[in-house]
Amino acid sequence: MIEGRTIVCFASGYDAPPTSKHHVMHLLAERNVVLWVNYHASRAPSASGSDLLYMAGKLWQVARGRRRLRPNLYVLTPLVVPLPGAGWARRLNRALLIGQVRLGLSAVRAGPVQVWSFTPDVSYALGQFGEEKVVYYCVDDFAHFSGYDAAQVLRDEQDLCRRADLVVTTSMALQQAKGPWNPNTLLVPHGVDHAHFAAAMSGAVAEPADLAAIPRPRLGFLGLIRDWVDLDLLAEVARRRADWHFVLVGDWRVDLGPYRGLANLHFLGRRPYEQMPAYCKGLDVGLIPFRLNELTVAVNPIKLREYLAAGLPVVSTPLPEVRLYEGLVEVAEGAEAFAAAIERALSAGPAERRRRSEAMASETWPAKLEAICRRLGAAAPRPGRAARLRNSINPRE
Repeated sequence: MIEGRTIVCFASGYDAPPTSKHHVMHLLAERNVVLWVNYHASRAPSASGSDLLYMAGKLWQVARGRRRLRPNLYVLTPLVVPLPGAGWARRLNRALLIGQVRLGLSAVRAGPVQVWSFTPDVSYALGQFGEEKVVYYCVDDFAHFSGYDAAQVLRDEQDLCRRADLVVTTSMALQQAKGPWNPNTLLVPHGVDHAHFAAAMSGAVAEPADLAAIPRPRLGFLGLIRDWVDLDLLAEVARRRADWHFVLVGDWRVDLGPYRGLANLHFLGRRPYEQMPAYCKGLDVGLIPFRLNELTVAVNPIKLREYLAAGLPVVSTPLPEVRLYEGLVEVAEGAEAFAAAIERALSAGPAERRRRSEAMASETWPAKLEAICRRLGAAAPRPGRAARLRNSINPRE
C-alpha cells in the first residue's frame, strides 16, 4: 500500500454520494495526505433550475476555501469558469486551477506528490506539482455524458492516458478503449464496503420509517436518478403490477412529472450513505434499471455489489458488467421480461440472501486498492517524467 505521500485527487464533488473515488481516497488518507480537488468545469451548464442550484452550491464551496474533513484529507473547490468549450475559458481555468492547487499543496504537503485523477481532462496540469507518479482512474465513458464536448473529452483523455504511469479501468469496455493508449492499463472492477452493507441482514438494523410506511413487496433503486435511469421501464412495470411498490432513493435531475401519478412509484430523495444498509433491509429486490446506450455499456454499477453484499436479490437490464454475475442476479430487457425477473427474484429465500452476501466478501475496496498499488509501485516512470520533475515548480516555493 502507498504511504507517506501527498496525493492530489482530481474528482467531481466530494459532497456527492460515495462512489469509487471516495472509498479509494479515504483508504489512501489513512497513510497519506490527500488534497481532493473538486473538479467541476468539464460540463457546460444549462439554464435549468438544477444546474443553477448546482453552480450556486459550487460558489459557496469556493467561498469556504480549503476544508479539512478527515485527519489527512482536505477538500479544495477551485474557482473556475464552467465553459469548457470556450478556448479563453480553458486557458484561464488552467492558470486558476494550477495556482490554487499549488497554494493548497503548500499548506498540506507531507511527502512526495502523486496525482490521481478521476476526471479525463486534467493532463494540462501534469508536471506542475513535482509529482512522482500519475494515475488516471477511469470509471465512465465520459465522452457520452450529456453536456460534455465529446471530441474535446476524447482528445484530453487520450493525452492523460498517454502521460499517466497507470490507467485503471473499471469495466471491460473501458479497458478495451483505454488500453491502446497506455500499455500499463489495469482492469479493476469496483469494490464494496462489505461489512457496511452486510449489516442489512442483522437484526440490529431497523428499516427506516419512510420505507416501512410503503406496502410490500418493495422493489428499490438506490442511486442518482439521471437520464441513464429508465424510468419509463419502471413506470410500465408499475402499471402492470399495481400491488408492487417501486422505491427510488436518491436525488434527481430529470423531470418526474410524468411519473408522479403512479401511486406505487415512490421517490424518497437522497438519504445518507450511513443509512443505506437500513434501506436495503427494507427492500425485497434491488433494481438496476439502466437504459442501454453508449454510456451505460461501459458502466460497472457500484450498487450491484452493494445490493448483493446486503443479501438482496437483484434485477437489472442487460448491462455487460452485470451479465458477469448471472447466477447471482436476474437480467432482463423490456417490461414483460423485467416483471418476470422480479417475480423470480421475489421467490428467493434466506439461504440465497446469505449466498449472495458471502460471494461479495472478497470484493472489498482494500483488496481493489492493494492490486492498484502493487501495479503502480512496479510501474517505471513514463518517458520524460524525470525531466518534468526537474523542471517543475516546487509547490513550497
